[in-house]
Amino acid sequence: MTTIEFGAASVTDSATDLNEYCQDRLSPLSRSDQRRWGEAYVRGLVTVPGRKSIRRISDFVVGSRVDQCLQQFVNQSTWQWEPVRQNLAEHVTGMIAPKAWVVRDALFPKNGASSVGVAKQYVPAAGRVVNCQVGLAVVLAGDSAACPVNWRLQLPRSWDTDERRRELAHLPPTQRHRPRWQLLIEAVEEMDHHWRLAPAPVVADVTDEQDVEPLLRGLEERGFGYLLQVGQHVRAVPIRPPASGVRVPTVRELALLAVRPAAGTLNWQTRTAARAAATRFVASPVAGEMERPVYGGGPMRRRHPPRHLLAQWTVGHARPRATWLTNLNVARLPQLIDLVMLSGQAAGHLDRMQDDVGLRHFEGRSFRGWHHHVTLASVAYGYRLGQELAYG
Repeated sequence: MTTIEFGAASVTDSATDLNEYCQDRLSPLSRSDQRRWGEAYVRGLVTVPGRKSIRRISDFVVGSRVDQCLQQFVNQSTWQWEPVRQNLAEHVTGMIAPKAWVVRDALFPKNGASSVGVAKQYVPAAGRVVNCQVGLAVVLAGDSAACPVNWRLQLPRSWDTDERRRELAHLPPTQRHRPRWQLLIEAVEEMDHHWRLAPAPVVADVTDEQDVEPLLRGLEERGFGYLLQVGQHVRAVPIRPPASGVRVPTVRELALLAVRPAAGTLNWQTRTAARAAATRFVASPVAGEMERPVYGGGPMRRRHPPRHLLAQWTVGHARPRATWLTNLNVARLPQLIDLVMLSGQAAGHLDRMQDDVGLRHFEGRSFRGWHHHVTLASVAYGYRLGQELAYG
């Protein structure tokens, strides 16, 4: 067994804080050597300047060439990432009091075709085709900060039948391409049902989804509140359905109808360094599947909260800037707007993680290694946030 002694280069004023933090966050790992290697890796993600490769973390933190041991811990070791994520989620919840579970995509650009889940694919956030992995992150977002605590890897269809690549990446047989909405529901349901976190509204951008109904139904059936940004091409049935044979309107068309009487509107002032922009938010009810049998067609039924369309205008423009579907209380428009702002804040924190804690620096190829890395990067970022909140 290798003994880890942290090099002098890694010692900072907060070294003791980081040691105690890692002991707490990595306590779900059953073996002491795993906890030590986990601390070494997290310490490297926090303290190593520039690119945070396993070789550089080994040299900078441990002070000797033990990169093969660190490589084995991250890429091949069988430790389970779910308990570590749950532990982190409980810590972050106590630290920032989350108001939303924000679901965002995280892009991992790659060279070559061997890394698990890599493919040349169109990435909406980048607006172009990128050779990359795409992760789905669930970010706990509060007023003061945001931190991802749960992850899924989005597998392209091409990986379902490429047995050679699957074998090299140690991809379990159960891991196949699934729609993004299924991964989203699985991740938030794990946090609610298995981790027992206090649920918060699910906030997500699904503007590139053609059919959002499966996601809406899935969240409603599980009792989640949601605020989902949808493409303006998505069709939604108004409370007064159109006559037979009349086309179901899009959310953009419904938003235009809703803004004319100016019912349920709120003007919002956004100040930037350059100028102040006036924005109008408009809420309008839309139809949904309001009642469903609880027990296989029996007499007991439950009522889901009504759906509403929320639309945002920049004052002076003829078309809405963005549209959302929600089952939250639209009588409290300021709270919904806060959730919109939290979504942007969560995206900013994910962008910051790319280099601050080496989220995109992972060089491994295995499925297990990817999950280990994003978990430990989240742990490292949780430490960074805690230090900033504590010491400014």
